[in-house]
Amino acid sequence: MSLPASSPAPTRAPAAAAAEGLPGHFHELEAWLNQRRITEIECLVPDLTGVARGKILPRSKFTEDRGMRLPESIIGLTVTGNWPEDEKLAELISETDRDMHLLPDASTVRPVPWATEPTAQVIHDCHFRDGSEVDYAPRSVLKNVLRLYAQRGWRPVVAPEIEFYLVAKNTDPDQPLRPPLGRSGRAETSRQHYSIDAVNEFDPLFEDIYDYCEAMGLDIDTLIHEVGAGQMEINFLHGDALDLADKVFFFKRTLREAALRHNMYATFMAKPMAGEPGSAMHVHQSVIDLASGRNLFSNPDGSASTAFTHYIGGLQKYIPHVMALFAPYVNSYRRLGGGAAAPTNVEWGTDNRTVGIRVPSANAHNRRLENRVIGADANPYVALAATLACGYLGMLGQIEALPEAGGNACTQPTTIELPQSLPEAVRLLGQPPELEQLLGRRFCGIYRAVKTSEYAEFMQVISPWEREHLLQHV
Repeated sequence: MSLPASSPAPTRAPAAAAAEGLPGHFHELEAWLNQRRITEIECLVPDLTGVARGKILPRSKFTEDRGMRLPESIIGLTVTGNWPEDEKLAELISETDRDMHLLPDASTVRPVPWATEPTAQVIHDCHFRDGSEVDYAPRSVLKNVLRLYAQRGWRPVVAPEIEFYLVAKNTDPDQPLRPPLGRSGRAETSRQHYSIDAVNEFDPLFEDIYDYCEAMGLDIDTLIHEVGAGQMEINFLHGDALDLADKVFFFKRTLREAALRHNMYATFMAKPMAGEPGSAMHVHQSVIDLASGRNLFSNPDGSASTAFTHYIGGLQKYIPHVMALFAPYVNSYRRLGGGAAAPTNVEWGTDNRTVGIRVPSANAHNRRLENRVIGADANPYVALAATLACGYLGMLGQIEALPEAGGNACTQPTTIELPQSLPEAVRLLGQPPELEQLLGRRFCGIYRAVKTSEYAEFMQVISPWEREHLLQHV
């Protein structure tokens, strides 16, 4: 399948920045900073693992003509901060570790509400010296996918729901995590699914989180207590995919900082505690026709369109090949152990939480689907890029969806198997040439190298289970 070449089509809803009162250009950014008497700028770049890299500059050094540079290698660091040992990397990243030229996306500027001095944070895009985008940077990967949609007159709409755990401070990685103490002075010892009182145990923390998110314009919708002890979920309002990826990126920073100020940790690990459910990032998604504003997933008579079933077909065909992006760590596959809370299939069904692709009950205008496979530990940029790429290829190739699943899909045979481990997922990443072309050959190659190196590091660690059960028995 041949894909059209990328073009500099807009990737955000045109009114997104204006609607939030955020600047859209550098001179507007300058005015925004001056109005708030900002004295310090946190210049952020999301790397492949979703870690915030960058520099902190005094306000006087943050100018349009100065720009900022970082070494190319920081995009491809492992989550442990190491450079992957892979001889193929020399073909993908310059061995001289050249500079990337970073340009601020003015529409992403936010205050840092917990800072003692007036401080701003702004996400930067990575460019080569000739002005072209660093194609394997996470934001670039997502923007390239969105350009393909824009070329066809389409705009994806997404709404992430992200789960996380609050845990007691843990300074010894050899010790298991445990739930934190609430206002009552006690930790949760039982499941408190949707409990209002359990959420109220952490009212002081959540008041800070809501205040921080309001100051940053993160558009938080609802907060609920999930199944696990100390497990919560935050839902975002639906909107533009790049904008929502930025907001998830900001939210993770914000939540961790707020939790620390209340003497606890917040974690987005997919499976932080044994015996408790894992954490996911469910992503609702639909596609709008830019010319008419119509939801492409519905026909004029309100019935489901062929674009809708083809989108599902694309997800079913290609999700196994992007699982390394949805479940990026060894720990991710502990979450995918079966059961309705974390479906290990790509079946689809209406109002059915045992399938990987759920279709919520909705009217024709709001028809959408929910990808329930993605973990909370996924980088939001590459996860959104991957799920939208799968759907795009499904619509482009008119891929037929499997028949709708009925009943509990977790207990029924499935025709499409998902990888069960990180090495298997890495091996499958981007195997179909059309998928690798869409996500980027260099991105897929660098990502494979990073994850292979992380797995090799993990395999050097001897676990407590091995010492307990193998030490004197084998």
